[in-house]
Amino acid sequence: MPSDAVLYQAAALCLTYPDDGFRTRLPLLREAAPQLREFVDHAALTPAQELAAHYVRVFDFDNRHSLYLSWWQDGNTRRRGMSLLRFEEVYRAAGLEFTGEEPPDFLPAVLECAARTGDLGLLTEHRDGLEQLRSRLTDFGTPYATVLDAVCATLPTAWTHD
Repeated sequence: MPSDAVLYQAAALCLTYPDDGFRTRLPLLREAAPQLREFVDHAALTPAQELAAHYVRVFDFDNRHSLYLSWWQDGNTRRRGMSLLRFEEVYRAAGLEFTGEEPPDFLPAVLECAARTGDLGLLTEHRDGLEQLRSRLTDFGTPYATVLDAVCATLPTAWTHD
């Protein structure tokens, strides 16, 4: 397991819809992943309905803040289907079965996979998309940007194809 496994798992939880159980996990997230304290403290101080509405406003209304990594590379094209298959293949090769309600390129699922397996391949392959998302979240002024800041800080700065 990579040294950043706890961060990736915590980031995955921070980037999912803040349901009823989210608030109960905040103290654990705060202690386990100090890199996420700014976001976790914000989430703890924000009323639940307001935090949920903000999540929807940031992530659900347009692709400018897409949590679907293949969207950043392929957009809404036929190539995206092949990319989604690639994500599923990586999960399967790691012995993980993807059964989520979201497509397999959903960033929280990819972060969880990295946390469980130590394989950062999907994150590094989609580093450009993660950086674009991070930049747009920063420009939007949302605390979710700090979660992407922490994740991107753990990834290699350059990735080359073999």
